[in-house]
Amino acid sequence: MTKEVVPDIVIARLPRYLQCLNLMAKEGLHTVSSGVLAERLGTTAAQIRKDLSYFGGFGKQGSGYPIYSLIEALQEILNLDRIWQVAVVGAGDLGRALTRYQGFPRRGIEIKLLFDVDPKLVGTKVGSITIQHVDYLEKEIQHHGIKIGVLAVPAEYAQLMADRMVEAGIEGILSYAPVSLILPESVHAQHIDPVLQLQTMMYYLGED
Repeated sequence: MTKEVVPDIVIARLPRYLQCLNLMAKEGLHTVSSGVLAERLGTTAAQIRKDLSYFGGFGKQGSGYPIYSLIEALQEILNLDRIWQVAVVGAGDLGRALTRYQGFPRRGIEIKLLFDVDPKLVGTKVGSITIQHVDYLEKEIQHHGIKIGVLAVPAEYAQLMADRMVEAGIEGILSYAPVSLILPESVHAQHIDPVLQLQTMMYYLGED
């Protein structure tokens, strides 16, 4: 079965499976049953087996999944068997924190470009990355062949920057801006808004 027909919710669960399997590998485990994996993830064995069945067979009945083989398979499915370069637009506190995050390189993610408009920031460095003016956004993204962009800009600039990123060849955008983006169907977008997530949590915490 091809990726196009796999439900988005299944794809969204695969990185969690991979993260858990990597932890198990570090613990020295070599095989794991769907039941044990489900316990660690707070889901059901049936759900895990169903999700993995979209991509073929990975284990034998009664013997569980070979952890290292399953890790390799999930990395290939998620296209993590290569280094993905990323362009970040917005070098404020969030953009700089993302650029400094040491967990990205270990997971095949390299922050390659960082852009801003603030003359006090342009030309300065975050680690080894020099902050460039957004005037060079299209040129630099195309030069490096980057396909993934991160938006860490105020809401009023998000759509404009997203449009420019798409024009430059970006095919996937992770947006932290608190606004919905209008993008071509060919561009995959993910939106992270901590405020909305916290407000959703408050509903449950408010119950007496």
